[in-house]
Amino acid sequence: MKKRDHTKLICDVGELSGLFKDVTSLEVFLQKIVEMIAEHMHSDVCSVYLFDEQMREIVLKATKGLNPASIGIVKLRLGEGLTGIALKEMRPICKKNASSSPGYRYFPDIGEDPYESFLAVPILRGQMRIGVIVIQNVQKNYFDEEDIKAFRAITSQLANIIETTKMLMELNVQKLTNKKIGNGQPLKLVKGKVGSQGLAFAEGVVWEEVSVDLDARKEGNERVYSLEDFHRAVRLTEKQLEDLQQQVEAKLSDVASLIFTAQILMLKDQTFLEAIEKLINDEHYDPAEAIIHTVRRYVDMFERLSHPHLREKKQDVKDVGRRLMDNLRGIPEGKAEHNEKIVVARELFPSEILKLSSQGVAGIILLSGGVTSHLSILSRSLRIPLIIADEDLLLNMDPRTPVLMDAEQGNIYIDPSRDIVDSFRKREKERQDIFSLKDSVKEVTYTKDGVNIQLLANINLLSDLKLARAFKAEGIGLYRTEFPFIVRSNFPSEEEQFTVYKKLVEGMPGQEITFRTLDIGGDKVLSYYNHSKEENPFLGMRSIRFSLKHKDIFMQQLMAILRAGRNAKIQIMFPMISSLDEFLEAKAIVEECLRDLQKRQIPCHRNPKIGIMVELPAVLEIIEALAREVDFFSIGTNDFIQYLLAVDRTNEKVSEHYLPEHPSVLRALKKVVEAAQKHKKEISICGDMAHEARYIRYLLGIGIRRFSLDPCYIPTIQNFIESVDLRKMEQQTRQVMAQDRIQDIVQMME
Repeated sequence: MKKRDHTKLICDVGELSGLFKDVTSLEVFLQKIVEMIAEHMHSDVCSVYLFDEQMREIVLKATKGLNPASIGIVKLRLGEGLTGIALKEMRPICKKNASSSPGYRYFPDIGEDPYESFLAVPILRGQMRIGVIVIQNVQKNYFDEEDIKAFRAITSQLANIIETTKMLMELNVQKLTNKKIGNGQPLKLVKGKVGSQGLAFAEGVVWEEVSVDLDARKEGNERVYSLEDFHRAVRLTEKQLEDLQQQVEAKLSDVASLIFTAQILMLKDQTFLEAIEKLINDEHYDPAEAIIHTVRRYVDMFERLSHPHLREKKQDVKDVGRRLMDNLRGIPEGKAEHNEKIVVARELFPSEILKLSSQGVAGIILLSGGVTSHLSILSRSLRIPLIIADEDLLLNMDPRTPVLMDAEQGNIYIDPSRDIVDSFRKREKERQDIFSLKDSVKEVTYTKDGVNIQLLANINLLSDLKLARAFKAEGIGLYRTEFPFIVRSNFPSEEEQFTVYKKLVEGMPGQEITFRTLDIGGDKVLSYYNHSKEENPFLGMRSIRFSLKHKDIFMQQLMAILRAGRNAKIQIMFPMISSLDEFLEAKAIVEECLRDLQKRQIPCHRNPKIGIMVELPAVLEIIEALAREVDFFSIGTNDFIQYLLAVDRTNEKVSEHYLPEHPSVLRALKKVVEAAQKHKKEISICGDMAHEARYIRYLLGIGIRRFSLDPCYIPTIQNFIESVDLRKMEQQTRQVMAQDRIQDIVQMME
């Protein structure tokens, strides 16, 4: 047996980055690796398999010794064959007689029959699976412990190299396809998930590419402008932004407050203006050149900031620059650049969604987030169709490309055919205005066998009240108070919150209103709050934890709620409660606020019901103790499922594991309902389970009688509930509860 020089091999692999310049594809690079390893190991076969995360497959990408025609053809499921087992279990597998080993997977015609010695070592980056290196030899018992140790070191090096190379190659592919999506094979259909229902057919525009081309605005005009022309442009721009702010305020008075503040303040910022004026006066810049130079300098400054949300403020700078240039040149303000367009963006902030709404955007395609994220919730309230699609090639779309969004099925058609467009127009014509259903909605909802079910509204924006009233919601089961926080430039004062909450109470006179206290954190970040970066924000400083830590902010919100609800039926609900201690501490702060208001003789609600949103698995073992103390429960199914199953609900890569039908979820829901019933406490349910018919059957069967959902779902859900025989649902629920396998439950719920 020839001696294997592992030290030299490890060193050679470590220097492989020098090959990057010489290869044209990842496959060519991998081929060089397998040839090098085979030579150093004096091995008959060396192969590299890469893991396709989306398809959950291990694919042969390079080989020395097997049939080259098998590259890209040989595929294994994760856990299939010795190679698949090595990657699934993240451990090396070494066999001296591979063909007789349990788990061996035979592929005819690839030429591996004679090679009995087998070593598979996974390529890992932390807990991320990248691929597997497999070496084989005719001689039995060829590999030993020293080989395994060496290949652990080699794969550790290769993990970073392959991951980096793969990323670079993908970027190069995107550059090549920048002129035309899918060179030769145009991207025509993208499947996504519906974040906000609706249909839209319009030109697509990529958000990252909407940056202001200031030079283009300068060209084509030989006029020389003066300092007074610049001052005139500033005044006109300021007035345009203030008028736009007022228009948005009238439509979205609760959350839109000051969303254009950054731009307006920039026009009032003497440092910004003087920087432009100095270039004009002292260095004899033309005003247009001075604007361009200063705006670019500010954009560069924002791009260097460490906080990602602050970096995004560069969009405000660009927008101000665009408006200044247009007003300097006397170009009348036309329709906004996003009017009746479909915007494609990797990510957006709530304030940007509001701006797009004010500009009349036709639809939004997001490349990140989840259907239960706050951006989806906000889009539903604004009636903007939204699809979440994990397809980076959409960012390469040519300007003015027609895009058809079916945000009912989750389909995105790029430059659709005439047949697809005709079908869309037919559906659009047949699609009723949602308000046409209001006359069919009854004020009270009953099951087929006469049991009363309450349908309450989730309210995100005050504009949702119109739908809630139109569809005869029996109250507000959840008012998400965080939206006035997440789109502003600072914490709203007690008076600002009082104004919003008072409008909410006046909008639903005489009906019960449940205020959920501030629920920020996770994917709901306050750009103005100086919080430290958290490795896992969903498990960090969020919701009630934030409120209890920042008692002054918490008390301002509670006082605003108590004052606004003085003559109303209000309830106060704490999110993310994990212990009885937390609940009692939060309740004590409510009582402290009441004493303070009464001492100052400020009118307020003196005895609100106080409850919790059930979202954390921690409460399941103390649910009896909580049931004795609270006035009511509301189960927030979105977070409840997320935390119970340890699945980030906004992460599309693991969305397949977000399963409301998981037996642990269903049994946990039943346990909470039983505790509420035992102690005669009110219980309701909200989240996406509350508006999906297959889950409503189960929820009715375990005793849920109050559903809180987005108002637009009320007509459909009321119609469904009226067709349900509750006794049959209870019987079906018992059968579902007896199942242990998810697939059996899914079949029973269909």
